[in-house]
Amino acid sequence: MINLKIVGFVLGILLIIEGFFMLFSVPVSLIYKEPDFWQITLACLITIGVGAALFFIYRKSSKDIGTREGYIIVSLGWVVSSFFGALPFYFTGAIPSYTDAFFETMSGFTTTGASILNDIEALSHGLLLWRSTTQWLGGMGIIVLTLVILPVLGFGGMQLFFAEVPGISSDKLHPRIKETAKRLWGIYLIFTLAEIILLTVGGMDLFDSVCHSFTTLATGGYSTKNASIAHYSSPYIQYVIIFFMYLAGVNFTLSYFALKLKFKPIFKDEEFRKYTFFILFFAVVIAVILALTTSQPLEKSFRDALFQVVSIITTTGFVTSDYLQWVPIGSVILFALMFFGGSTGSTGGGMKIARIVLLIKNSRLELKRLIHPNAVIPVRLNNQAISPQTMTNVLAFASFYVLIVMISVIIVSFMGYDLDTSFGAVVTSIGNIGPGIGDVGPVFNFSHFPSVGKWFLSFLMLIGRLELFTVLILFSRHFWKS
Repeated sequence: MINLKIVGFVLGILLIIEGFFMLFSVPVSLIYKEPDFWQITLACLITIGVGAALFFIYRKSSKDIGTREGYIIVSLGWVVSSFFGALPFYFTGAIPSYTDAFFETMSGFTTTGASILNDIEALSHGLLLWRSTTQWLGGMGIIVLTLVILPVLGFGGMQLFFAEVPGISSDKLHPRIKETAKRLWGIYLIFTLAEIILLTVGGMDLFDSVCHSFTTLATGGYSTKNASIAHYSSPYIQYVIIFFMYLAGVNFTLSYFALKLKFKPIFKDEEFRKYTFFILFFAVVIAVILALTTSQPLEKSFRDALFQVVSIITTTGFVTSDYLQWVPIGSVILFALMFFGGSTGSTGGGMKIARIVLLIKNSRLELKRLIHPNAVIPVRLNNQAISPQTMTNVLAFASFYVLIVMISVIIVSFMGYDLDTSFGAVVTSIGNIGPGIGDVGPVFNFSHFPSVGKWFLSFLMLIGRLELFTVLILFSRHFWKS
């Protein structure tokens, strides 16, 4: 029997946390003398009020969070957070359609970065901060934040942790899940503060530095400017953002080791080496292409190439150049990178580098198995044999990923969109990237999609952020059997 009372209790905590962070936008609106502070306050009070009601109603519920409750809490957590997180946009009239407001908020919490806004700079500072905050919270996960609180209340959170981050390995920074969550958020805070300082030193004003740091470390890509990072012509600012996008795409366990000055585990990690190699290799390839096909300086070609490769492969989605105006091979390479994603244990979306590496290795070894059918040749990662169960999980994930993409492309095409736009919208949504190709490229947005299209793409963002199985398992009848 599924314990729905504990589901309501935890969702109540999530809403209280969300309302608390929403509250920070109120003084910002007051500082900038913007009249929408009271609508944001109302949204905040409703969010906290509903959360508090759920908390007190179900506070005496059973303290047992099972596996099934974990999956329900995580999936509903993102939906409920987006439902209430859309209220500030809707109440202020900045986004008059609730469908659009929900899409923008789901895109924020899932760190997708796809937007329906045609004039981002028209938003108030309070709303811009909240928009960036949704990505900052979504980057590490509101669920992980809750793990710090649940043990204090007598609730275990292990099931939530693995439902939220169902990666290839279950490595933790500390045996106790509460301490793991604290360390993850500690690293996240350190990196965020460091980027804020560096961007401010580079000439970006404090408000924009905070917003861009929030969305960089979350690999989200929301900007306070219509032109995204292309608004800032400063190479320094662009290189700072490149560096922190790169860091955000690295497994946070390795970042923890780096802060402890333990570098040996970092360089021994095969996923980290492949992640770095892919970035450098494709950045150099595209830089050479730009140098040969454009008249811009070599440094600018390299910077544009590196920025877009890091932005796409980490699924951040910032842009400094309209890559659809490059020669076709450059755009095709970036589109292919949309299937890569960041490292496991990072804030990046996509398929993840470890899965890509394992798929390549398994395909190569399959040729050897054909020649030596009786040989036992395991797939290895970090010199360790990958269990058949893990490899089956990786193959199943890749199969589901491709199948969902193909079916979704067909569904979007039925809405009247061409192949480029359909592929671009689907891949960028499920990969949590932001800009795509076609009419959802770097200089376009998703405002032209019909309401049904926005709800459907919001669903793709959700399953992409939670790595498919966490959400899809809820549609299995076996899940709901006693």
